[in-house]
Amino acid sequence: MNGEKDLETLLKSMKPKHNVGEYVFCTTENLDQLNLSQIIMTFKEEESITVIAKKEVADQLNLEYSFIASWITLTVHSALEAVGLTAAFSKALSENGISCNVVAAYYHDHIFVDKIDTDKAMEILKAFSK
Repeated sequence: MNGEKDLETLLKSMKPKHNVGEYVFCTTENLDQLNLSQIIMTFKEEESITVIAKKEVADQLNLEYSFIASWITLTVHSALEAVGLTAAFSKALSENGISCNVVAAYYHDHIFVDKIDTDKAMEILKAFSK
């Protein structure tokens, strides 16, 4: 199934969903200590492996973090080659002083915002469908 490419359709139908919980970005040199079923995402960078996990999982594993985030999923199935979606919502968030960390997966885009900005970010994202 192919994802949506049309920007106007994507923006009007992105239907943001707040995934309850606190999420953190950590780094590790070794994935052996991790139960990957408890991990949201890993990404291997030159310097280290980035891990996104629930805060309580990171705490159990004694992984360090400095940013506690909320996770918002755009439930529209966006095509990986779609142009402009990330730019549109990140611009709207930044105009309201909200930083966002974006992960594009096969079916959906996922946005991590500071926990204190959750409600405002959801408001801004929902406004696209009006």
